[in-house]
Amino acid sequence: MLASYRTLATFCLLLLAPLSPAAAQEPSDAPRALRFNWTRDGIITGTAGVLWISSESVFKDNLAPAQCRWCDRAPDGTDRLNRLDRWGRGLAGSTEASRKRADTWSNILGFAGVPLGILGTQYAVGRSSGASTEFFAQDAAIMVQSAVLASVANQAVKFAVGRERPFVHVLPEEEKGLTAHPTDNNLSFYSGHTNLAFSLAVSAGTVASLRGYKHQAVIWGVGLPLAASVGLLRMGADKHYLSDVLTGAVMGAAFGVAVPLLLHSRVDDEAPSPARPSSVSLNPMVGTQMVGLSGAF
Repeated sequence: MLASYRTLATFCLLLLAPLSPAAAQEPSDAPRALRFNWTRDGIITGTAGVLWISSESVFKDNLAPAQCRWCDRAPDGTDRLNRLDRWGRGLAGSTEASRKRADTWSNILGFAGVPLGILGTQYAVGRSSGASTEFFAQDAAIMVQSAVLASVANQAVKFAVGRERPFVHVLPEEEKGLTAHPTDNNLSFYSGHTNLAFSLAVSAGTVASLRGYKHQAVIWGVGLPLAASVGLLRMGADKHYLSDVLTGAVMGAAFGVAVPLLLHSRVDDEAPSPARPSSVSLNPMVGTQMVGLSGAF
C-alpha cells in the first residue's frame, strides 16, 4: 500500500513538473511588480466566489444530477470500470473507519492545511527576497482568484458529466439513495479537492516565478506534495477514481499557470519599446533634375 502511494505521488509530481516556470527563469535581485488592480480583480474574484459557493450551498440540489450519466456500467448492469481506475481503487481504505478518516483528513488538508501552508511559505519566500506587504497581499489575492475560477469550472463539469462516485458504484441499486448525501452521489468527475489544492500550489509558484523570488523553488517543493496528498486522500476515502484525481490535478495546475500569466504579467514586460527618433533627408539623384526624399518615423 505504501509503495503504491509513493508511486502515484511520484507520477503526479513528474506529470506537473514541466508546468513550473521556476526552472526557466532566473530570480532577480528585487521582486518584480505585476499587473494588478484591486477593483478589477476584486470583481472577478468576488463574482467567481459567489458562483462557486452558491452552487455548492444553495443550488446544488437543483443542479446535481439525480441519476448518473457516467455510470461505468453497461445497460445490463455489467461493470465497465476501466483498468486505470480499477487499479486506483486499490488505494481506498479497506474499512469504513479508514475511509472516513481519509475523508476527514482530505477536508482538513484541502481546505485548511494546503491554503495556510502555501500562504505561509509564499510570505516567507517573498520576505526573504525583500517583497513588501503589498506584494504579499497581491500574491494572496491572485492565488485566491486562481482557486475560485478553477472551482467554478470544476462545478460546471461535475454537474454536466454526472459521474457516479466509487463508493456509490459498488452499492446495490436500492441502496444508492440511502447514502449520507444523495445529491453528492454523482459528482465524482473531476476531484474538486485536488483541483483546488493544485490551483493554489501552482499559482503560488507561478507568481513567485513572475516576481523573481530568490527561493521560489521552496514553494514548489512544499506546495506540490501537499496538493498530491489531498488527491491521494480523496482516493483513500473512496470518493474519487484515479482519473478524477489526475484530471483535477491537471485542471487546477492549468488555472494556476494561466490566471497569473494572462491577468497578472510583469509590469516591466509591458513597457513600450523606446521610440526611434524621426529623421528626413533629401538626396539629389545623379543625372536627373530630381531629388529623392527619404526618412524614418
